Amino acid sequence: MNLTHPLTTTTFELPGFRVTKSFGVVRGIIVRSRSIIGNFGASIQSLFGGNISLYTNMCERAREDAYNLMLTHAGQLGANAVIGVRYDATEIAQGITEVLCYGTAVYVEAENR
Repeated sequence: MNLTHPLTTTTFELPGFRVTKSFGVVRGIIVRSRSIIGNFGASIQSLFGGNISLYTNMCERAREDAYNLMLTHAGQLGANAVIGVRYDATEIAQGITEVLCYGTAVYVEAENR
């Protein structure tokens, strides 16, 4: 499955496609920690208020990595789409966070119109 595959959705159906096979739950898990340098830079940014771009970028990378791992897992099963995509995050220790992306791997075919 291509890592930028367009057939992923948070819904449980894809307009114009029908599910012909379900492979079950697929997931991608990433565990990230903040670095001392990143924390220092973010502390400086927080003095001025607003978006703390260092943390925003770190979180976005973690979500993207978890998403790509989920797609890889789906592709290994033979899926060409993932429906019901969700994210979850848990702090497992101070400064260490797990990011989970999961959904249902399916095989879809275009509906005849």
